[in-house]
Formats: sequence, structure tokens, C-alpha cells
Amino acid sequence: MITLTRLSGQRFALNPDLMERIEATPDTVVSLVDGTKHVVIEDVDQVVALVRHFRASVVALAQQMEVQPAPAGPGLDSAPAPGLRLVTRSGGE
Repeated sequence: MITLTRLSGQRFALNPDLMERIEATPDTVVSLVDGTKHVVIEDVDQVVALVRHFRASVVALAQQMEVQPAPAGPGLDSAPAPGLRLVTRSGGE
């Protein structure tokens, strides 16, 4: 999620995966894929930078995770499902 600011000063979080386009009209209008529009005080370049930072943080977090098998189920024919575990730089969880 990225955090944006309405013209009223109210801050809100927005899922950037739902964004269709950002326009300067001259206010910055963020249009979502469902047609919803949000007018925000951040300019187009700032919104683009927030989306880039958010996506980079998702990739960085995913690179710190490793896949481990989940504990085996009670039945013999139930294969263990992979699970994700967050590994921090210090090696802790």
C-alpha cells in the first residue's frame, strides 16, 4: 500500500495494483481500474516514486523469505505443502 493525501489533508492508503493512471489536471488525479478517482496533493512524480518504492520493498521482502516444507499432515497421501518463513539479516525470524 502507498499512503497519499487528499486535498483536505486526510491521508489514506491505496493499493497501487488498482491504479490505472495518474494525471496532472493541474491537481493530481489517481484513477483506479474500477473508475474511482482520488485527487491528491502529491504530484505525479511523487506518486510514481511511491509506487516504485512500494514495489521494490515487496521484492526485497520476498528475497529475504525462504520456502520451507510445512509439517507433514496426518495421512500418508497428504504431501506437505510449502510454507514461507521470513529470514532477517541477523538470521532470526
